[in-house]
Amino acid sequence: MTNMVMEDYTQSNENFNHSSKERFAELIENTCGRYCLGPNPSLARFIYALIFLVTCLLAWSIRDYGHNALSELERLKGCHGARDCLGAEGVLRISFGCFSFFFLMFLSTVGTKKLEDTRNNWHSEWWPVKIILWIGFMVIPFFIPSAFVQLYGKIAHFGAGAFLLIQLISVISFITWLNECCQSEKYYEQCQYQVMALSVMAFLASIVGITMMYIWYVPNVSCKLNLLFITLTLVLLQLMTLTSVRSKVRGGFLAPGLMGMYIVYLCWSAIRSEPQTEFCNKKVEAATSADWLTIVSFVIAVLAIVIATFSTGIDSKRLKEQFTYMFKKTEVESEAGVPYGYGFFHFVFAMGAMYFAMLFVSWNSQNTMPKWTIDVGWASTWVRIVNEWVATLVYNVFLVMTVWMLMAPLFWKSKREADPVE
Repeated sequence: MTNMVMEDYTQSNENFNHSSKERFAELIENTCGRYCLGPNPSLARFIYALIFLVTCLLAWSIRDYGHNALSELERLKGCHGARDCLGAEGVLRISFGCFSFFFLMFLSTVGTKKLEDTRNNWHSEWWPVKIILWIGFMVIPFFIPSAFVQLYGKIAHFGAGAFLLIQLISVISFITWLNECCQSEKYYEQCQYQVMALSVMAFLASIVGITMMYIWYVPNVSCKLNLLFITLTLVLLQLMTLTSVRSKVRGGFLAPGLMGMYIVYLCWSAIRSEPQTEFCNKKVEAATSADWLTIVSFVIAVLAIVIATFSTGIDSKRLKEQFTYMFKKTEVESEAGVPYGYGFFHFVFAMGAMYFAMLFVSWNSQNTMPKWTIDVGWASTWVRIVNEWVATLVYNVFLVMTVWMLMAPLFWKSKREADPVE
């Protein structure tokens, strides 16, 4: 009897261990099948973002520490004693390599719509080949003549501007989409109090931000430029709010509140980009003279570049859906295809390569940047301010276009009813 009980126990224990091993093997197989084997576009986008981050850090290291670490470049004839391959020009060379890599990916993946497409495998797999390709694109620009690199630096101004415009449209599209979603019949009853609270918080944050900028950056009336920037931001905030309320389409203050926070941030970043030697920024210079704070600000700025590029790159489907709804007035049918536009994704990263180059050299390839600084100089200041003004203009135009698309059918219907029947 005892032996039978022991045999049953041993057999049940073996069965349990066998079933546990099977479940564990199945879990490993499913995990690898999802994340290791086969194309995985969701994982691929993070790998591309990591490549972009490493490229940004490489450009920064060549700019700030290249003279000490890359003395071998003196042997290259095109570098003229490493003078033309380090500093600002070194940043442009790395940027050109990054641009070439992602532009090649753009050309090879644009138009991909189905997961069964071979280009989906190229986008989501073949990582050893693409890593070797990326390394090649990082090395080849250092053999290119300096004249071509300077020409690329001039073209990069337009590419960086295109990136800012795409990012701006993406931000406005997201804000208007969020507002429309919260104001729809499906979610209005559930979200009305949350939307009200978020709108109030957004406006309060904008007003507090403007007030603090007056305190920090306008210590006296002689700071006329800062006073102009901040006051104009306050006027633009009121203008956007008035336009949204008068349109009677967006419903509520969520969209202008969030846009207000965005333009206040742009104004703040523009003033922060002013050279710290100016009289109006002496107070700020004293507060930010600590090395650790400068380093933290630099790290946050670099991460912000990568996050902005990544979030804008995967935004193609929502932009397409919103513009299709605006111009065709038809519901966008969901299709079993790629999760985001591969071509658009790589194109944004290619423009982002030009953008980070402009930030590292402060929009001037002849500029010598201090260590651990980014986007500092009068050129950077005016780029930020113009970006703020364009953001307000695009938002109002976007709002007017939406109003016209919604009201045009009613206008033509009433006109047809008013015309006499022949």
